[in-house]
Amino acid sequence: MNPHSLVSIADLTKEQILHILDQARYFEDHPGLKVLDGKVVATLFFEPSTRTRLSFETAANRLGARVIGFSDANTTSSSKGETLKDTIIMVSNYVDVIVMRHYLEGAARYATEVTEIPVINAGDGSNQHPSQTILDLYSILKTQGKLDNLTITMVGDLKYGRTVHSLIMALKYFNPTFNFVACDELKMPVEYKEFCVMNGIKYVEHKDFTQEVINSSDIIYMTRVQKERFTDIVEYERVKDLYSLHNSMLVNSRDNLRILHPLPRVNEISYDVDSNPKAYYFQQAKNGLYARQAIICNALGIDILAPDVQSKYVSHE
Repeated sequence: MNPHSLVSIADLTKEQILHILDQARYFEDHPGLKVLDGKVVATLFFEPSTRTRLSFETAANRLGARVIGFSDANTTSSSKGETLKDTIIMVSNYVDVIVMRHYLEGAARYATEVTEIPVINAGDGSNQHPSQTILDLYSILKTQGKLDNLTITMVGDLKYGRTVHSLIMALKYFNPTFNFVACDELKMPVEYKEFCVMNGIKYVEHKDFTQEVINSSDIIYMTRVQKERFTDIVEYERVKDLYSLHNSMLVNSRDNLRILHPLPRVNEISYDVDSNPKAYYFQQAKNGLYARQAIICNALGIDILAPDVQSKYVSHE
């Protein structure tokens, strides 16, 4: 396994996370740095994606890299029966880093075992989504001015939501208090609640998305109920509309409250929230560009904050 691969947010220490966030800030403040000239990035998306794939590809392009890959596995040799192992080994011959999304949990970890080039997990089933977590942390830091001692309310699909799973693991370093708002069918899995207990993280489970919960939150993290994760469509229809945020619900909320969502949304955030200054989900998506620029560079062992690297590139802006 390449030591620079990013499969789980748990692969990173607190110091590494903060350093990547510092790099993201630097990329936001210094656009146009071509630090990846001559590099090739593969984006292998075995599962549909819009924001993640496009932001990774844009990040690579803006840094000067070339991008190859696919957004539909049906157009690749995997549709002919080629194994994931063979696909990864084959692509590794052509590129410097692989960004991969796959519908199977553990697929990204497996990919790191069959190649020496770095692999970035862009989502594996309902397991992990570490690049989303980095951009979420960057969004929280930008809006709150800190990561420590915040009350974060997670709402909706907490069972299959890989974004909330990864975020919980990352925030263990920053003394959060969590509100988990979900119905029984979609509540936070036991292993993540046990993770909170083991790491001294305070959490409260709620079935109702009450005004009290909203008004006590610094961050509200809304999630989509993911139809594609359900094997029983009747169950999906029963739970898909249980939680929805409307502008009227924010009247007495904290001034610093910001609403996040990994997107796409369906109906869990009403359109009347979009014009509220506390809505931050579109800016959050934009932050994904800077976060993923930092993640790609980190995977390639390029530290843009190192003085020798800065002197090489910043002077050419």
